[in-house]
Amino acid sequence: MPNLHFDHWPRTSKSLILPETSLYENLKVSAERYPDQIAIYYYGNAITYRELNEDVNSLAGFLQQKLGVKKDDRVLLFMQNSPQFVIGFYAISRADAVVVPINPMLTADELSFYINDCEITSALVGQELYAKVEPLIGSTPLQNVVVAAYSDYKGENFDGVVPPEAEAAREVHEQPGHFHWIEAIAAQYEPDAHTTKADDIVVLPYTSGTTGLPKGCMHTNRTVQANTIGAYHWSSSTTSTVHLTTLPLFHVTGMVHSMHMPIFSGSTMILVTRWNRETAVELIKSQECTHWVAIATMIVDFLANPKLDPRDIATLTSISGGGAALPEAVGEKLFKLTGQRFVEGYGLSETISQTHFNPPDRPKMQCLGIPSFDVDARIIEPSTGNELDPGEAGEIIVNGPQVMVGYYNREEENRSSFIEIDGKKFFRTGDIGRYDEEGYYFMVDRVKRMINASGYKVWPTEVESYLYKHPAIQQAVVVGIPDPRRGESVKAFIILNNGYEGKLSEEEIIDWSKQHMAAYKYPREVEFRTQFPMTSSGKILWRKLQEEEREKAENQVREKTPSEYSNADN
Repeated sequence: MPNLHFDHWPRTSKSLILPETSLYENLKVSAERYPDQIAIYYYGNAITYRELNEDVNSLAGFLQQKLGVKKDDRVLLFMQNSPQFVIGFYAISRADAVVVPINPMLTADELSFYINDCEITSALVGQELYAKVEPLIGSTPLQNVVVAAYSDYKGENFDGVVPPEAEAAREVHEQPGHFHWIEAIAAQYEPDAHTTKADDIVVLPYTSGTTGLPKGCMHTNRTVQANTIGAYHWSSSTTSTVHLTTLPLFHVTGMVHSMHMPIFSGSTMILVTRWNRETAVELIKSQECTHWVAIATMIVDFLANPKLDPRDIATLTSISGGGAALPEAVGEKLFKLTGQRFVEGYGLSETISQTHFNPPDRPKMQCLGIPSFDVDARIIEPSTGNELDPGEAGEIIVNGPQVMVGYYNREEENRSSFIEIDGKKFFRTGDIGRYDEEGYYFMVDRVKRMINASGYKVWPTEVESYLYKHPAIQQAVVVGIPDPRRGESVKAFIILNNGYEGKLSEEEIIDWSKQHMAAYKYPREVEFRTQFPMTSSGKILWRKLQEEEREKAENQVREKTPSEYSNADN
């Protein structure tokens, strides 16, 4: 393992001893230590650690005594960010069961796959998502549903924007197997003794399925604790820190950094159901937020707010995130406004968030960072498995305490996703990266994103980084499009900053790109957009844009006459 990064390690241990206890016991300890500390602030309502733990235990008892949930049963958690998501997650853990957190944007047809794959019989569901779940009761293993109205936990005196899901009154469901959240809590069932240990499975986050069917990543209490406690030490969190929780909690980054880590430290989560940049400013100011974990698209939108006043966000001492590199120009704008460097990290669902993160006092821009506590990371040549030297691009592989124990019911994928080197089992990330002479890792790009233009490798992330240096560009996405001569060409989709609409042409962007990029890299086509397709976790769906272009090209081929084919080949 190259240990070049140790020279730049923060003043803390390079290794962690992990607890032999469960995630739930983190909450239990914080509730005993800090019973009156605010655990969650939700649109005007403050929930203490004592209250949070009481609701968790009541719901755990209901799951066990009323719904018959047993140890290792998989329980669906299908909600947007809310106090009920936090309570639901920890109640499932308290009941010795396994949390299956699913993207709330999924359709009923998509959701049925996960229910069948995990043989789920019980679910905790936000009422705005109930219509997607209701038709699956009986047609899948699903039998019991606890329906939550987020408004049950909302306060009355919040001046900012509250999304409609958090305002909606409680609906009534009288069907067999349907239960109301508030009634489940009020029933005050006593849970059985908590028997979960460190190596028991606690959560099954699913991969996105962009290269096949989605796969559940089996994470134990120990693998989740590795990153929970690692994040706690790396971010210099204390009981007094206040975390703005804007990332979706079903996703591993938000789950670990904006829920598990604050609960471990006994600090406060300022929780929002939907991203809104004005609400974010209001909450940072009124609740004196100190820590914010975000993604690049949130930061871009946040900084595009013309009303943003640096004095309103002066309490922030840590701004960090991952998912995609923050463009250098955006990072500089953030630094000038806040005095804070964006601290980027890298990880996957298979590693329950970070395997790498930048040292807070010595971050590098557009950098994955250095390997985390006890992580052995290497770069290999994908086809041979040979290790590569600094500066050479290859596949990132990782060994560490946060790596999943495997995919759920996917033996073939488990065999192909790991490689053994020096007697160690490494997870193959499928990402192409490199590390520099100081041991900092950089993403080259996702394997599937590479554009092959006349035999040249073009990495969209690199082209996007150049485009962000143009003062008119707010957001950019680069994809490969079919080209009859070059194989593929580079196309850029662009959202312009306010004030530039109608004043700049696509051709001007292309001409500017020619001056700043190699001939094989610059975009041959540019298309202006007002918005991009996004996942609920805030990532841009570049694949959807690419598929649209390929469908367009296929349709054009069908419409061409034989003479047009011959002309195109000349």
